[in-house]
Amino acid sequence: MPYWRLSGFYFFYFASLGALLPYWSLYLESLGYDATAIGNMMAVIMATKIVSPNIWGWIADHTGKRMAIVRLGSLCAVLAFMGVFYPGGYVWLLLVMLVFSFFWNAALPQFEATTFHHLGDRVHRYSSIRLWGSIGFIATVWGLGGILGGREIAVLPWILVVLFGAIWITSLLVPEEVAGHLPRDHEPLRNILIRPRVAGLLLVCFLMQASHGPYYTFYSIYLKDTGYTLGVIGGLWALGVMAEVGMFLFMHRLVPRFGLRRLLLASLALAVLRWLLIGLYPAQVGVMLFAQILHAATFGIYHAAAIQLIHSYFKGRHQGKGQALYSSLSFGAGGALGSFYSGYVFAYLGPSAMFLVASGLSLVALLVAWRSIPARVSA
Repeated sequence: MPYWRLSGFYFFYFASLGALLPYWSLYLESLGYDATAIGNMMAVIMATKIVSPNIWGWIADHTGKRMAIVRLGSLCAVLAFMGVFYPGGYVWLLLVMLVFSFFWNAALPQFEATTFHHLGDRVHRYSSIRLWGSIGFIATVWGLGGILGGREIAVLPWILVVLFGAIWITSLLVPEEVAGHLPRDHEPLRNILIRPRVAGLLLVCFLMQASHGPYYTFYSIYLKDTGYTLGVIGGLWALGVMAEVGMFLFMHRLVPRFGLRRLLLASLALAVLRWLLIGLYPAQVGVMLFAQILHAATFGIYHAAAIQLIHSYFKGRHQGKGQALYSSLSFGAGGALGSFYSGYVFAYLGPSAMFLVASGLSLVALLVAWRSIPARVSA
């Protein structure tokens, strides 16, 4: 198994996310855009995940060339992103982010399927590879907190170009999976999707990611308006992902002991609490620190459990489609809805109301998971 080559891709992919998620909204704000415009532009990045992963997933499943898709998507993404340097205004920037994210969102679902192919029957070891993505996220979110705190935030697009280029380079190092090793399963995809546990899981993923909309879109602005410095903001983001890394290190032990269903339910319940704390007590540093530690559950446990459930539900030639559906319905549709509603709630009701809505969505996700995910789930 090419452990370090797989880990290297995750490192740079999520390092770029560590620059994009916490700081891109601040960069847009520095250009003079208001909360509604920022929410719309962040929603475009998420919305392409509804379409892009499914198109590329269909191509990958029918050609067996997953890494070719990853390499093409990564290269086109960095080329498209360079359009941000042209001063074309709001519509132009919206178009650039649309094209960029269409290709950028092609890569990760197919790389996830490639990783599971290399893992074989050791799927519980997924978290030990994926944790390098979290380390990459920490490196950039913390490092940039210091860099951007002392300089103009205008350097952010150049940093992102370097990171996107590194994603493409590392993708060249990962070998293409052998198509003949992939078990063939001719069961119609529709038969899988109509199963209550599958439909329920996808709905849970949609709601959970929608609840993250205020966090990923306005958390940094929310903290800045409360009085936190960029260095502290970067530190809080990094703390959350450090907690996530710690959880990934132990996840392979938790799954056999507690099972995927219990872990998923626990992560959803803690999401309800986390968003309430952030929304109600932003000025309480101790509360905010605790809320960030809960990221270990609301992303670390949740993602590791959800992606293993997806892998167990979508077999054979449907693996690429399963990962694409997970990405498009959760990070795509859910993320787009989250960015969209958070912009309007922020503008008209205030930031605290944003996180109260997020907490409510997490509660609905918890109830859906309780009813639809069976007690005995194959890990």
